[in-house]
Amino acid sequence: MSLRGKTLFITGASRGIGLAIGLKAARDGANVAVAAKTTAPHPRLEGTIHTAAAAIEAAGGQALALAVDVRDEAQVEAALTATAARFGGVDIVVNNASAIALTGTTATDMKRFDLMHQINARGTYLVSKLAIPHLERAANPHILMLSPPLDMQERWFAPHLAYSMAKFGMSLCVLGLAGELRGRGIAVNALWPRTTIATAAVRNLLGGDALMRASRTPEILADAAHRIFLKPARDFTGRFLIDDTFLAKEGVTEFSSYRVTQGVPLAPDFFVPESSPPPPHALD
Repeated sequence: MSLRGKTLFITGASRGIGLAIGLKAARDGANVAVAAKTTAPHPRLEGTIHTAAAAIEAAGGQALALAVDVRDEAQVEAALTATAARFGGVDIVVNNASAIALTGTTATDMKRFDLMHQINARGTYLVSKLAIPHLERAANPHILMLSPPLDMQERWFAPHLAYSMAKFGMSLCVLGLAGELRGRGIAVNALWPRTTIATAAVRNLLGGDALMRASRTPEILADAAHRIFLKPARDFTGRFLIDDTFLAKEGVTEFSSYRVTQGVPLAPDFFVPESSPPPPHALD
């Protein structure tokens, strides 16, 4: 089974997790719309929509670089229309674009609050909403959010309320859309990492190189997403999946290759419920 000929629309795909998901699909021969804001090189952020598109094509896929701000309804609609026109439809939507600020309430200015909610919760809602007419015409349509399980614990909200609200807003879209679209055969699921993932956000905002060394690579999420997209959409929906737990259930037993640095203890990510322990030896 593969994604050959399928078309993915991935937000925030110019780098990191979004790009890794696109590259994994491209190796199957998929088409990937790179929908992101970065059109020119940034001193602290690797990659643009154009470098991502080139990497996807080098990996064996077809790419379409699209400058998209997920807060802008007209841009999102035009990007989805362009994707469908170029590749004959849209099969899979990945809501990966996200903004983060791990600040307490009094330290969070409302401009940053609005940005996180507009990109994370509203952007996910908007992209999903506008993608539905395209996905209804697909053979095995999927929407995937890179968002956490809905584990309503004080400890996830108290340290950074604004970010947690925005991130859980993405997961509320999963909960609602899975039920709303089940009868139409469109799968809606969430995927979240057990550990920190080596991305620009981790290096620049969370913990620098030390946390990068204690992280897994984006490929663990790309491998999990790939397997999700191969599932029958009418049956596999409404799931809140943790990357290594899902992969272990799929038969994966070796996780050390996903480590950035062998021998360094892995750093846990936010929002992973206590009721979801790691698979045996996954963190060894």
